[in-house]
Amino acid sequence: MRGRNSGFTLIELLIVVVIIGILATIAIPKFAATKDKAKLASIRSDIRNVMTAQEAYFADFSTYATLGQLQTATNYTFSSGNTAAVAATLTGYTATITNSSIASSITKCEVQVGAGAVSTIDGQIICS
Repeated sequence: MRGRNSGFTLIELLIVVVIIGILATIAIPKFAATKDKAKLASIRSDIRNVMTAQEAYFADFSTYATLGQLQTATNYTFSSGNTAAVAATLTGYTATITNSSIASSITKCEVQVGAGAVSTIDGQIICS
């Protein structure tokens, strides 16, 4: 008399694979949204770093810096995938950081400090 073979049947294995597949289809979109949130956080971090660098530059030179001047004076670089624009005057600046690889509708943040900040609240970061 033969002993009973232990192990899983083909049906049991198929059921486990189907359950894992269902769980994966639920989890994958959640991870994609998390990636965009991380990219947006890097934009906000970069804009705060620009604000700090501008204040340090102003303390040294009594004027606000353009993007090129900031990068030369402080060796400042941006997070991977982010691009920046900084417009400076004697009394303030406007900085914009964008990341075109974000899939959601919010791909840039902007801050305006001094220089007659009328379109935004002075020093408040606005993302759109």
